[in-house]
Amino acid sequence: MNIPSLKAKKDRTWQKAVAQYSHPQRSRSIGQLLNTLIPYALLWVLMVKCLAVSYGLVLLLSVLAAGLMVRIFIIFHDCGHGAFFKSQKANNFWGYLTGVLTFTPYHYWRHSHAVHHSHAGDLDERGWGDVWTMTVDEYLKASRWVRLKYRLARNPICLFIIGPAILFLIVHRLPGKREAGKRGIQSVHATNLGILGLTVIMSRLIGLKAFLLIQLPALVMSASAGVWLFYVQHQFEGVYWERHAKWDYVTTALKGSSFLKLPRVLQWFTGSIGFHHIHHLCPRIPNYFLEHCYKAHPMFQSIKPITLITSFKALSFRLWDEQKHRLVGFDYLKQLKLQP
Repeated sequence: MNIPSLKAKKDRTWQKAVAQYSHPQRSRSIGQLLNTLIPYALLWVLMVKCLAVSYGLVLLLSVLAAGLMVRIFIIFHDCGHGAFFKSQKANNFWGYLTGVLTFTPYHYWRHSHAVHHSHAGDLDERGWGDVWTMTVDEYLKASRWVRLKYRLARNPICLFIIGPAILFLIVHRLPGKREAGKRGIQSVHATNLGILGLTVIMSRLIGLKAFLLIQLPALVMSASAGVWLFYVQHQFEGVYWERHAKWDYVTTALKGSSFLKLPRVLQWFTGSIGFHHIHHLCPRIPNYFLEHCYKAHPMFQSIKPITLITSFKALSFRLWDEQKHRLVGFDYLKQLKLQP
């Protein structure tokens, strides 16, 4: 991976490489809305009918619904970057609607996610839109209570099942950090009203119990899948993290964000977000152009991919070792104690 040469040419090479793909096409965006929202609506109709037959069948179909919710979230995500339509009004409109469908406040999330993009991989700017990650030194100096909380937070069950459910069902319902501003906080209330309206309408149509039996499993599964995707995009072997004084935007995009090579069907459901190194280099590229950009420029193809299978290695990563510049597990602490 020849990152230094890319860094040396960052003022020209990468900007030229992404420029032609950073303009959304209205027809492609509308097509994506249609091939995502229509199947999602039809699937809901099918699951409602299946309630009278077998709830097991509903749960099976919920896996597919969860996949479509992930795809809806990618559209929401692109709207937040101003990358889905040229018109910001159109991005805001569809961002709000897809935010209601994915239980995520649009403007509040857009702000926190922008902070994530501007500080990803910066050890001095952690805490906004990222997974809680401590350095080895920070963990060793922490109190027992903080260590316990951290170990719970990094436990796979909490991190990928309980945590995502709480995040999308509860945390997103509450006005959070003041840094998001008045508009961000208002978006939380507006999204809550939208979800309430959706719940009332669906309750009138199919009943509240039926709505919850269908909505909750799909939402929880999609939330878990989304958090997993985000996790492996920034917590993988060879990831780049650095203190602010040495932090570099291009390097953190190409080396601090993974290239997750997924099977074609999963790439469709995840809106090609596996090309995360390109996305972090230029967030204005619509999801449907990420693969085109990847294939057009060798500089992106030089990044070693991780696969669905190899991504599970990330489960062993718990702490950042600043001395060795790599992620390590809790077992690594035992090795430190054995050293003279």
